[in-house]
Amino acid sequence: MLLHQQFVRVAKQNKNKMALVDRSTGKRLTYSRALIGSLILARKFRRIDDGYVGVMIPTSAGCMLTVLALVMCGKVPVMINYSTGAADNIRYARTRCGFKTVITSRGVLEKVGCPEMDDMLFVDDLMKEVTGFDKLRAALQAALPTSWLLSTLHQGHKDDTLVILFTSGSEKAPKGVELTHRNIGSNVQAIQEAIEIKDSDVFLAILPLFHVFGQTANFWLPLCSASTAVTYGNPLEFKTVAGIIRDEKPTIAIATPFFLSSYLRAAKPGDFSSLRIVVVGADKMPDKLREGYESQHGVATFEGYGATETSPVISVNLPGHNKPGSIGRPLPGVTVRIVDVDSGEDLPAGEEGKILVKGDLVMKGYFDDLEETILHINNGWYETGDMGMLDEDGYLWHRGRLKRFVKIGGEMVSLVRVEMELETLLPEGVECCVVELPDVRKGAVLAVAVSEEVDQKSLLKALGKRLPPISMPKHFVVLDELPKMGSGKVDFRSTTTLVQERLKA
Repeated sequence: MLLHQQFVRVAKQNKNKMALVDRSTGKRLTYSRALIGSLILARKFRRIDDGYVGVMIPTSAGCMLTVLALVMCGKVPVMINYSTGAADNIRYARTRCGFKTVITSRGVLEKVGCPEMDDMLFVDDLMKEVTGFDKLRAALQAALPTSWLLSTLHQGHKDDTLVILFTSGSEKAPKGVELTHRNIGSNVQAIQEAIEIKDSDVFLAILPLFHVFGQTANFWLPLCSASTAVTYGNPLEFKTVAGIIRDEKPTIAIATPFFLSSYLRAAKPGDFSSLRIVVVGADKMPDKLREGYESQHGVATFEGYGATETSPVISVNLPGHNKPGSIGRPLPGVTVRIVDVDSGEDLPAGEEGKILVKGDLVMKGYFDDLEETILHINNGWYETGDMGMLDEDGYLWHRGRLKRFVKIGGEMVSLVRVEMELETLLPEGVECCVVELPDVRKGAVLAVAVSEEVDQKSLLKALGKRLPPISMPKHFVVLDELPKMGSGKVDFRSTTTLVQERLKA
């Protein structure tokens, strides 16, 4: 399905139903108003010469209508990460994708400290230009029979690029990921089927849309399911978001462990009792998060797994089909293989190897980077770069990034395993990240970045009972705050750099 066409069908069938509740601006838009708003913007955006258009707007009704409008008029939105150096990210995206126009707002520039740049199109200015005639024309267009209305919009093909998102860059320079209507559409349909979304559902939509998790699960999923999306532009305002959950009573929350754990700490028992399903992804789920939602709110949490290149959801635990600690069973239409790291041969259930994925969810490729695309996709199989295993019941278990395995003294050591053991020993609220440092004798040694001072001696003594000597960290470095990506995941590359700088000082 073409996703903008699916939105139009949903909007025509649910005119008076609430589509978007924007808690940043206080606006509440029915599907009818959301359709009219996107049609007004689509007409404005047709005058943009670029086929690719940068979008740098926090999660909001405005951002969602902007993306819808661009797709409706045949443009490809390129989502800009504003949380980690907005100006640099704009320049990088422009260089990679060859566009000029960036749609943003002056308020966003002020908040993220980004200077005004050439060829910026401000949505606040655009909205001031909207006339009564513009509104009337869009309303008449929206009132056309569905088939007629669709004929006035961009047609296209399911394998056309829908959006370009950049990988997190937590391990190396970001790559532009081309996701098509088929990619994200297949993921939307599979999630709808897996968690049985109802049109009465209300989604908490706080993830940034420059992150694939937000793009699919907080935007296209609710709006293609005739559900309501409650948006807020800053997921880091934990108390505010906890209050929004209490007030708006969403039934579905799909977010990262970092955000969900932070909202849990900011809430009072029972505040989140409206939630019927909470899906955690993009990073491993701590046991404390699972236990906290259950004990304080009576809400079950379910861990899933995905990647930017897979639109994103590959597997997820579900009510009645849940193995805590696993990352669930593959979604309908998704095939997973576990292969030997060296030989590439399939491994039986219970044996660990590289995770490969196949299905309509696998990206079109890395933008203008055939070499990287060929390295990661072979005969339709996407190599995730993750290690894991499938058990006898078909549940997938994540064992960490292949690049987060380090060879020390000839043995492979999992940084993720060390982190997991540390997290059980660290005081509550203390974050950690294990990084590798080069070592002339051993090849590498481990260092731990922690967010607060810790008792290293007692910590190492306890850790020594859980890990072999080769996995023991050699250094502890205190960072006031661990560098984070926009999704809340730790930025391993920046953390490694900071640790190296502190140890040299």
